[in-house]
Amino acid sequence: MTDKNDNKHSHNEMENEHDDHSQKDMKNEQDEHAGHDMHSHHEKSGEEDKHSHHEKSGKVGEHSHRMSNDEHAGHNKNSHHKMMIEDFKKRFWVSLILTIPVLLLSTMIQSLLGLRDSLQFNQENYIIFAFSSIIYFYGGLPFLKGIYSELKKKQPGMMTLIAVAITVSYVYSSYIALADSGNGFFWELATLIDIMLLGHWIEMRSILSASRALEELAKLLPNIAHRVSENGDIIDVELTEINVNDKILIKPGEKIPSDGEVIEGNSSVNESMLTGESRPVSKKKGDKIIAGSINGEGSLTIEVKQVGNDTFLSKVIDLVNKAQESKSKTQNLANKAALILTLIAIFAGVITFFIWEFFTTQNFAFAIERTVTVMVITCPHALGLAVPLVVAVSTGIAAKNGFLIRNRTAFENARNITAVVFDKTGTLTEGKFGVTDVVSFDDEYDRNEILKYAAALESNSQHPIASGIKDASKDSYKIQDFESITGKGVKGNVNGKLALIVSPNYADENDISYNKNVVGELQKKGYTSVILVIENKAIGVISLGDKIREDSRSAIAKLQEMDIQCMMITGDNKKTAEFVAKELGLDEYFAEVMPEAKSSKIKGLQDRGLITAMIGDGVNDAPALAQADVGIAIGAGSDVAIETADIILIKNKPQDVVSVISMAKSTYKKMVQNLWWATGYNVVAIPLAAGVLFSYGILLSPALGAGLMTLSTIIVAINAKLLKI
Repeated sequence: MTDKNDNKHSHNEMENEHDDHSQKDMKNEQDEHAGHDMHSHHEKSGEEDKHSHHEKSGKVGEHSHRMSNDEHAGHNKNSHHKMMIEDFKKRFWVSLILTIPVLLLSTMIQSLLGLRDSLQFNQENYIIFAFSSIIYFYGGLPFLKGIYSELKKKQPGMMTLIAVAITVSYVYSSYIALADSGNGFFWELATLIDIMLLGHWIEMRSILSASRALEELAKLLPNIAHRVSENGDIIDVELTEINVNDKILIKPGEKIPSDGEVIEGNSSVNESMLTGESRPVSKKKGDKIIAGSINGEGSLTIEVKQVGNDTFLSKVIDLVNKAQESKSKTQNLANKAALILTLIAIFAGVITFFIWEFFTTQNFAFAIERTVTVMVITCPHALGLAVPLVVAVSTGIAAKNGFLIRNRTAFENARNITAVVFDKTGTLTEGKFGVTDVVSFDDEYDRNEILKYAAALESNSQHPIASGIKDASKDSYKIQDFESITGKGVKGNVNGKLALIVSPNYADENDISYNKNVVGELQKKGYTSVILVIENKAIGVISLGDKIREDSRSAIAKLQEMDIQCMMITGDNKKTAEFVAKELGLDEYFAEVMPEAKSSKIKGLQDRGLITAMIGDGVNDAPALAQADVGIAIGAGSDVAIETADIILIKNKPQDVVSVISMAKSTYKKMVQNLWWATGYNVVAIPLAAGVLFSYGILLSPALGAGLMTLSTIIVAINAKLLKI
């Protein structure tokens, strides 16, 4: 078993070399779209770092570091894309307009349209040369810059192929035109550049669309906030002016500007865009509230607890941005395949030229045209986008559904998981002491009545048992003459009757008769049981413990349907662990395990050949999360800075573990589909471009080859977006 720690324990800074964006001058960025090919996109030095600490530049009071909409959008990455889209759009339309006279003056086009006699005139070769030169240097500039960038990095790719193809076309055609021997195939050059610009324009729009998850998250913040001054005045301020401990008024229907705690008011808040929780969450005094959520029908006054990069929304955006920019093993495979395909294309182009030039009766121009077509149609464009687009789409979908991917490699590995190990407390169970069962021994007293008496007796106590009973009861009677029975229970006068809440031992010691079979069965579950006694008669038993979550059973069942073993690891006693394991139908469980020993249990499972996922709360489970092949922190809520988790689940829902694994499988499936398409189509495309069917009258022009290459790229982009379905 490969120890995942090898991949996770070093902090690696990612170097985003996308489009040579280290250049601050946007003009250079546009020209050096060498760049923009996403198969060399987002490079980083070193392996993915699971434990990398997402450093926060924003500190309380440092307004210059606080979030703005532009900062949210991945350090203006989307704005870069937008400018590049506009650049390609402009170059495309200018080149297309200039292509019209090139087409009209081309000998071949004139002959095809029967306009040779009417449009022929002196100096036409020089005129077409002039228009084509503008198209080549203006429309082809991104590709010419691109070849320089790729060769400088010793990574020849798509831009190299395109630049070589258009340069060969231009140089040959220019020689023919200036020698007054014709106009070569300037029209193929012009249309080739037009189609390549159009393809890149469409591609960049696809990339922008796929990465808009960050932009949508950034839009969740309002522009202003209503600050409540010490004298009660309401002052509208910019978000950058908000400080910790400020009091902010949130009106009905408004967006929450910052993380905080409700100090006044009641309302329901829509947190769906942040946590994936579909139903509005009720908020009252003392409840936490997160920036970006939307207030419902009531007004709330909150006290600000986090601002800027310390807020939950900022952390989410940071994690999503890093996940989208990170590479995985699949991406590295695609990059290597793209490089190999580039070398094959160059080799195939050279072979094609020599065969047509020296072993057939075709002329030099024909051989050049075949070479250009081979290079263009073989561009590894689709291959370069095959994985990054799927990554961008999947990461955005995950964030909207309440789980955040920190480690792409681990996320991809989730498809191979064979064993899921759950922490018990707070993961499979609710993690709080509550009423699990109420059994009546007297027909006059139902569940609600027993809880009302019990809640009255416990009203003056802060013991966990008392808190659990009070939370379970909607109402209670008033109590008089309250008295604590040290170590045994409490008593008092409730509803005019002497009532007690006592332990079974107290009842035994005082000869109070009760149904010992019922109490014994409850205690076998590892629960704490107390007996309600009224006028010296046992009325019923209340059982308390850490309740199993509602969706734990369905999550376990679905995982087992996927042939995944489900296990539990807990520090609780064996009796409690055994009961929970049986209730949920777990395959295996480990009880009385201290936090520091959990990782060795995971290592033991790995030694058995199991690919493990550890599901825990990210605090005392940190060593086990680090040891597992995939570490998943569940119930992170507004605390997303969990250093040892590969994937963070914001909600306390074991069902989300099923969603993560299912999505990992779907994501990998899309990657494989795209890679097969991006490489497979070349098996047919290269021979066609080389002219193997020329004797059957089938011949692809460079422009048609470029069209097919662009079509393959569009297919890959569409397939990536289908992941949303």
